Amino acid sequence: MSDALSMYQATVPVGQRALRNLRQLLVKGEAHAQAQGFDAGVLLQTRLYPDMFPLLRQVQIATDGVKNAAARLAGVEALKFEDDETTFAELYARLDRAIDYLGTFTAAQIDGSEGRAISVPRRNGEPLSFDGRTYLLAFVTPNLYFHVATAYAILRHAGVPLGKADFLAGS
Repeated sequence: MSDALSMYQATVPVGQRALRNLRQLLVKGEAHAQAQGFDAGVLLQTRLYPDMFPLLRQVQIATDGVKNAAARLAGVEALKFEDDETTFAELYARLDRAIDYLGTFTAAQIDGSEGRAISVPRRNGEPLSFDGRTYLLAFVTPNLYFHVATAYAILRHAGVPLGKADFLAGS
């Protein structure tokens, strides 16, 4: 086996770990709300600032980004999620579904995609265009961690007792 990092290794296991960690952050957030005696659903609509997305949307974007990345790098149509979650249980199911979906990809599908032309649609304007390596390293990975870190920050700001070890926890 080569010591070189493959596109697969930098996509699937990394994405699965980030989503598993995000799931555990949500579990701790829900438990905190219950222990404090307030409706955990309030956390799902919590934002760091009025013009930012709430916790619920941060989770949706994180899952969409990484599942769509694996599909694009493999050259297949991505599994569509409806973005209709309203509860912690539904977000856990979404995260589990995304983690499982990532597990359906093989190294043979993704390795060698460094030069694959990737087009990412945008709501307002021309799609973003990348080669596979740049897409993964300069777009997907930073976006994944931005949304996971923002979810962490929302929960922490809401008083959930989290620390760096929770963000980095391997699961």
